[in-house]
Amino acid sequence: MNLFRVAVLLSARSSCRAVAVSLPRTYQPIARFNGTKAAAPASGPKEVTIRDALNSALDEELEHNEKLFLMGEEVAQYNGAYKVSKGLLAKWGPKRVVDTPITEAGFAGIGVGAAIAGLVPVIEFMTWNFAMQAIDQIINSAAKTHYMSGGTVHCPIVFRGPNGPPTSVAAQHSQCFAAWYSSVPGLKVIAPYSAEDHRGLFKAAARDGNPIVFLESELLYNYKFNLSEEAQSKDFLIPIGKAKVEREGKDVTILAFSRIVGACLEAAEKLSAEGINVEVVNLRTIRPLDKETIINSVKKTNRVVTVEEGWPQSGVGAELTALINEHAFDYLDAPVERVCGADVPMPYAKSLEDVAMVQVDNVVNAIKKVTYRNKH
Repeated sequence: MNLFRVAVLLSARSSCRAVAVSLPRTYQPIARFNGTKAAAPASGPKEVTIRDALNSALDEELEHNEKLFLMGEEVAQYNGAYKVSKGLLAKWGPKRVVDTPITEAGFAGIGVGAAIAGLVPVIEFMTWNFAMQAIDQIINSAAKTHYMSGGTVHCPIVFRGPNGPPTSVAAQHSQCFAAWYSSVPGLKVIAPYSAEDHRGLFKAAARDGNPIVFLESELLYNYKFNLSEEAQSKDFLIPIGKAKVEREGKDVTILAFSRIVGACLEAAEKLSAEGINVEVVNLRTIRPLDKETIINSVKKTNRVVTVEEGWPQSGVGAELTALINEHAFDYLDAPVERVCGADVPMPYAKSLEDVAMVQVDNVVNAIKKVTYRNKH
């Protein structure tokens, strides 16, 4: 049975009734290796872009699970709006890499139906701003179905695409949705930073069996990172809900996620020359948060700065502050300081956009404030 027929049987607003369906037969890639030898095993770290890290992870998961498929606007014939899916149509064919019309609510709903029927859809949004057209499918259909069915209906689906502000695209295309989706029970929300994060966390998401919101960054796609030999393995997974201490420190903790981790590391390096030893924690996952790593870092440094590209009110930093106050208040030597995007719709003018977005100096000033080094 064609996967679209399976999905139509279970529309995006389907009830939780059991539906008898036949899963499609094993997908056969339309292009194979034609007898060439497999690539030699990885030997040491190599430099890759975030785009290539995601592409390899997608390719490997298409191979790993015949029920997994990629669907979205321009993912197939155009190789993806950001070329993340480059070459996958040629290798896996149009049943595994599916182009859609410009109708986010439609193909997100088809994806939810396919997931309930037993497939594993990876739904790509050209930007998470466009996913607002599909937010009912993500929250009311994907996130709640397992609970509302008494645990009898599963929805293994990954929604992915670029999140947060790129540049010069103004207010309607520059939002961070980490706080939005992390407030929803039933969803897991991932916001990776490095190439290792993107590979290991995407592969974990594809195998998790639950609805996953996977928040990438358009500005990160061209960034290059060293990928360890371990992370190049097809079996490399990063546990969902586990943060990573990117830099050890003793004076202050920075909690950040996605692209802005890079700015935090830059700020930490800058402040090391002034004798401030900064610990940078890459959250990786926003829901569930790694409470143990967060609290242990706070107990060590006694000062905290949270950094995010979203708005301050009801943001991820606000949740982190509440968490720290509940579990580590007596360890604090200063109030938690939050660094966020400006509390305005994103301006289009470059001069105003630069002021509205989080910059390295914003992080530096916040660290100086909590360590009482700021003279202003």
